[in-house]
Amino acid sequence: MSRVGRKLITIPDGVKVQVDGAKVKVEAKSKALEHNIPEGFVVEVENNQVIVKRPSDSAEDRSLHGTTRSLIQNMITGLKDGFEKKLEIQGVGYKAQMKGKVLALEIGKSHTVNFEVPEGITIETPSQTEIVVKGIDKQKVGVTAADIRGLYPPEPYKGKGIRYSGEYVRRKQGKSIA
Repeated sequence: MSRVGRKLITIPDGVKVQVDGAKVKVEAKSKALEHNIPEGFVVEVENNQVIVKRPSDSAEDRSLHGTTRSLIQNMITGLKDGFEKKLEIQGVGYKAQMKGKVLALEIGKSHTVNFEVPEGITIETPSQTEIVVKGIDKQKVGVTAADIRGLYPPEPYKGKGIRYSGEYVRRKQGKSIA
């Protein structure tokens, strides 16, 4: 059995898990997330714990066992605590600012780059060079942070661009005169 898949998921107070056929619905604080279970898998809720059982020992079922369990765990964690990704902007004159539901980025282009914030995601700018992406869906938070980083990934010569907080950017030496 999968080591991750056989671990039990403990349901914290204030979170409700419902299994309806091939769907798992997790609710808390008037928010809800849903996930479709792969065919043949069984999800049971007993004694404030969620158990994920796979139909067979085939390679495909083994690979989906731990993934399904992790997705359900992430839904519970997201509704209880939420997820966040921090980004940093580096470069002279580069800055970010929230304007309503749009993130306005000045990142060395001739115009301001406007990033439309997806539904279910909140973006904060504690300072002009910091961006915090928050939400209850781990995948949406990660994709949104990656989309913002993709607008100007860090370049290897001067290190300018948008990077994840704590990300190491390997620097290149540049041209040398022989």
